[in-house]
Amino acid sequence: MLQRLRREFVVITMALVGLVLVVALGSTLVSGYVSQSNMVYSALAHGLTAELDFTPRFGDGGGDDSRGSNWLTLSADVSADGTIIAKSSYYIDPDVLTQLISRILSSGESSGRDAGLHLSWMCAQNATGWRISIVDTQAVDAALAYQTMTDVVIVLVAMAALFVIVWVLSAWILKPIQKSWDSQRRFVSDASHELKTPLAVILANTQILLDDPHVPPDARTWIESTGDEAGHMKALVEDLLVLARADEARADGAGRILALEDLDFSELVDECAMEFDAVAFERGCSIEKDIEPGVRLRADRAQIARAVRALIDNATKYAARGTAASVRLRKTDGRVTLTVNNASAPMDPMDLEHVFDRFWRSDRARSREEAGGFGLGLAICKSIVSAHGGTIAATSTAEGGTTFAITL
Repeated sequence: MLQRLRREFVVITMALVGLVLVVALGSTLVSGYVSQSNMVYSALAHGLTAELDFTPRFGDGGGDDSRGSNWLTLSADVSADGTIIAKSSYYIDPDVLTQLISRILSSGESSGRDAGLHLSWMCAQNATGWRISIVDTQAVDAALAYQTMTDVVIVLVAMAALFVIVWVLSAWILKPIQKSWDSQRRFVSDASHELKTPLAVILANTQILLDDPHVPPDARTWIESTGDEAGHMKALVEDLLVLARADEARADGAGRILALEDLDFSELVDECAMEFDAVAFERGCSIEKDIEPGVRLRADRAQIARAVRALIDNATKYAARGTAASVRLRKTDGRVTLTVNNASAPMDPMDLEHVFDRFWRSDRARSREEAGGFGLGLAICKSIVSAHGGTIAATSTAEGGTTFAITL
């Protein structure tokens, strides 16, 4: 859980900082592009109105229209049929210029750009036909490409450095949480182990007293009550031990805690469903099975069987009388999915949100006499599934009933 929290912290932090960085550098890139485009436009507009002086033009050289300085421009007067009447003396290959003028006149547009030649152009009609202004944008394109590459390198280097910093920082931030979590886990495990022995003694002593024929009837009632509550506490302690082992498996690695083996999951699910046939009958419902044969996976048989039993028990416990709880197993694209569904009143969204929380019980299941248990069954199921690297989800609707799905 803490490792997932750490990963989420790193991802969210990097996403936010990365977004700010990209927006900041992207803004400067866009600003530079707009500024350069405006200067190109000024140079082109100047070429349409200025006199042909037959000298290379490096911008205007001053005045209000000097934003296009340091760029070579060419202006040409062209007849309607594309013949060059006069042009400034900035050299451009005659064949290239002829082809460019032909494309400009045939395009029917007043301005444009040739990315391959790194040229921008603008044209306007005059007394002789057309005045065409051309600007060499090779330097502009190279500058924008360099700025783009520089920004990309800055983003990559910054994100790499940020990842290292955030990863180290997250470990430091989560250290006290990890310590508290480990202490809590050890306490639950140790306390559960320590409680098993006195509970076993209490249960043994109550059974001895109940077997004694000389115990008065009034005292027998109190002894039976004590034995029942001790039995409930023993069940609670065993559930807490299961949760402690599952938490330890998730924290330290399933291979070190779980007794993993290659097992026939189809056979295991079928056996678990058969165990609850009589229970379902007593509760006024039945169990329908749709189990794909031959589904195998690597898991701890005892633990995964407990998770399956918990879902089937829960389904039959809350199924409407006269309905069937369905158990369905399928393997698709290398993933195994077990779904357990029952026809029941839809769960409250608040209950559905907390259904896997420990000791959480819905309002209709607060009394142990009504539904049994301590609100740990589904929490144990989730812990076991998570320890095996799987996921579990719950949905509940009036039409489809309540469905729990395990994916491994």
